Amino acid sequence: MKAAVVVFPGSNCDRDLAVALRNAGADVTMAWHKDAALPAGTDLVAVPGGFSFGDYLRCGAIAAQSPIGAAVQAHARRGGYVLGVCNGFQVLTEMGLLPGALMRNAGLKFICRTAALRVATSDSAFTGSFEQGQLVRFPVAHHDGNYFADPETLARLRGEDRIAFTYADPLNGSVEDIAGVLSSNRRVLGLMPHPERAADPGHGGTDGQALFRGVVEQFAVV
Repeated sequence: MKAAVVVFPGSNCDRDLAVALRNAGADVTMAWHKDAALPAGTDLVAVPGGFSFGDYLRCGAIAAQSPIGAAVQAHARRGGYVLGVCNGFQVLTEMGLLPGALMRNAGLKFICRTAALRVATSDSAFTGSFEQGQLVRFPVAHHDGNYFADPETLARLRGEDRIAFTYADPLNGSVEDIAGVLSSNRRVLGLMPHPERAADPGHGGTDGQALFRGVVEQFAVV
C-alpha cells in the first residue's frame, strides 16, 4: 500500500505519521502543500496534526484551499482512503470530506494528555483491528477539538454507524463525546487524538498500532 503524508507550513506530526505508517508496512512518501498532484499510485492520503498555516482564519481553512487540497478531495471522491489526525481532521471538515466542525474547546484551554477512547465501530479499514466497544488510549493535543454537528447530521452519523471513536469521559465539549468520524463510504477517517503517538513502546503505549496495521493489512485484500 502506498501512502502519501501531506506537509503544510506548520505541520508538526508529519514525520510521526510517516514513521507509524512505515512501521505498519506502508510505502510512504511526503507530499508538499504546493504540489498540484499526489504521488503516482497513492492509495492512502494522511493529513497530519500541527498548526497548518499557523491556524490563521480557522484551523485547517487555509490548508483546505492549498494546491494539494484539490488532489486530496479528488482522491477521496474517487474512493481513495484518507486519514486526518487532529489538525488533519480539521482540514478534512473544511474540505467538506467529513461532516461537522471542530470548535474551540469548551474550557477554552489547550488540552495535552493521554485520553481514554471507546471504539464506536469496527466496521472500517481504520478500526477493523479493534473490537467495537474496546477501550484504547491515545494522546490528545488540541485547542480546537470540540466536535459539533447539527441534530440531523448526528442522527445520520449514528444511523449509518459512522462515529468511529468517542471519548470515554468528557474531554473538550464535543457533542456526544465524539472523537472521530467516518465518511459515508467509510474510507475517510478524521479523529482528534493522535494514534501515531501511541504506536511504539517508546511512546509509553502501543494502542495506535492497530489502526495503522489494520488499514495497511485490510487494504492489501481490498
